[in-house]
Amino acid sequence: MGPIEIVLIILALVLVFGARKLPELGKGLGEGIREFRHGVNHDGKTNGLADHDTVSPEERA
Repeated sequence: MGPIEIVLIILALVLVFGARKLPELGKGLGEGIREFRHGVNHDGKTNGLADHDTVSPEERA
């Protein structure tokens, strides 16, 4: 991707979301990436989500 494509993407984002919403979108994206990395780097503890390899739905009934 060249600099022209990047400028066009930024201009499209400004047109779609407006200049005032872009900082909020950037903040939300940064927080999402940070949480994703934390989840990936987590030391294997579950966060309350069901494990897929423990019990099948048929065994639960």
